[in-house]
Amino acid sequence: MKIKTLALAISATLFLGACSQPQQPQTTSAKAVASDSAMQLVDGMQNRLNIYIPVELKADLSGLSANQKAMLVKLIDAAQIMDDLFWKQAYAGNKQAFLAGLKDESVRQFADINYGPWDRLDGDKPFLTQTEEKPLGANFYPQDMTKEELERSELKDAKGLYSVVRRDASGKLITVPYSQEYSSELNAAAGLLREAAALADNQEFASYLTMRADALISDDYQPSDMAWMDMKTNPVELVIGPIETYEDQLFGYRAAFEAYVLLKDMAWSEKLAKFAQYLPELQKGLPVDEAYKQEMPGTDADLNAYDVIFYAGHSNAGSKTIAINLPNDEEVQLAKGTRRLQLKNAMQAKFDNILLPIADQLIAEDQRQHITFNAFFANTMFHEVAHGLGIKNTLDGSDTVRGALKEHASALEEGKADILGLYMVTQLLNKGALDEGTLEDYYVTFMAGIFRSVRFGASSAHGKANMIRFNFFQEYGAFSRDENGMYRVNMEKMGEAVDALSNLILTLQGDGDYAGVAQLVADKGVIKAQLAEDLARLTKADIPVDITFKQGKDVLGL
Repeated sequence: MKIKTLALAISATLFLGACSQPQQPQTTSAKAVASDSAMQLVDGMQNRLNIYIPVELKADLSGLSANQKAMLVKLIDAAQIMDDLFWKQAYAGNKQAFLAGLKDESVRQFADINYGPWDRLDGDKPFLTQTEEKPLGANFYPQDMTKEELERSELKDAKGLYSVVRRDASGKLITVPYSQEYSSELNAAAGLLREAAALADNQEFASYLTMRADALISDDYQPSDMAWMDMKTNPVELVIGPIETYEDQLFGYRAAFEAYVLLKDMAWSEKLAKFAQYLPELQKGLPVDEAYKQEMPGTDADLNAYDVIFYAGHSNAGSKTIAINLPNDEEVQLAKGTRRLQLKNAMQAKFDNILLPIADQLIAEDQRQHITFNAFFANTMFHEVAHGLGIKNTLDGSDTVRGALKEHASALEEGKADILGLYMVTQLLNKGALDEGTLEDYYVTFMAGIFRSVRFGASSAHGKANMIRFNFFQEYGAFSRDENGMYRVNMEKMGEAVDALSNLILTLQGDGDYAGVAQLVADKGVIKAQLAEDLARLTKADIPVDITFKQGKDVLGL
């Protein structure tokens, strides 16, 4: 049974305030939003309602002061507002009417997890009747707008991270800043952050909360991103705001609201701190021509482990994030690097409930001994570290990689992080800097992890990245499949495949080769018949696809 994570705790006053804002021009096609009162479960969907296994998000709060516990309450309330805002970005209909119209509790819970009537782990297919395909641009754009119309427009903020595209009374495209579109909610969230800042025992964290509050109502997030990079000693952590652009599958321009409330695991963080120092050396050794590794990542970055106590918005939609690499701002990355947050309790839940059962079904028996939590944790960790490697701007200087590759940028960036994470593991093991486990542990655990991740579907950025990697590895002979459907890693070929795919992705990014990336996604970003059959075995074995959370102030005893 899932405890809802939606922003139900937002006061009636806030809700009415949001409804009483000046009306924006009409943005939603009536065809695109389901009729809230007429929807029923699509035939054949009943067996997907249990693909998420509930996990309680608890943590030991005994080491926190009374002020810090009171502060957590404020942070969770602010996070719930981000959750409500993400609903508005993901689904153009009325959330309350939509959920109230679903009389079956299990269907309503599934819709809650998916933030709308589309199954996020099945290519965003509608799981309710009277529902059209999910708009690629979600609710960031008018649903009758084509890509070409925006590209032809002269909008100054056409690629804006923090604005929505709407139509004025005459039908002309306009942009509306988030701070205006969602002013009531963002002002309420900013107020909560300022109240939390007054309760913070850590002055750096208090300053960050105040700056982030300012950012929510100004759309200027860079100063608070810089301040977030400088925080080192705060035991309580908050990630909040419009951050990732995955929800915008039309262009990949616009950021979605989300939040994480976290507690730092000091013991594990100390173990991880040593790896950030190797970034410059690893950048120089990348298996690609020199021109593609001339940018040097910032070295003032850190790597820490956390227990998550609350997810909200984009981070809570469908599959659950187990590691974070932020900020995304290329200028901040080049100036200060990034921070990598490993979400240890969520990671452990996925390993125990999903990865180990998958290995029993699909990995050759004599290689299962190499599947370990330490390797799973490290592979995930180095994926996030690897986001800081490579190149952020195209070689010709005309654009950022993200701008040049448009809607394919996220998929290729996730693919880069996955493959360069394995490159890093190999290099650090060879140097003796990584002294736990063997290369076999990391490679076999990585292989099992592909099966876990690919079940999220091939429509998301991570899903496309998984399939590109799986199909590339298969063509390289990095693994084999026996007559019983068991997979075995070929250690020598795996190493060669890692270098070859690293070279390909880094070159495509540096060249800003949109056509080349589009072709790669079309050729290899798909689930082929044999793999689909093997994944069906996992479903038949009742192995959950992902976790969902029982979370909130009641679970934490706050």
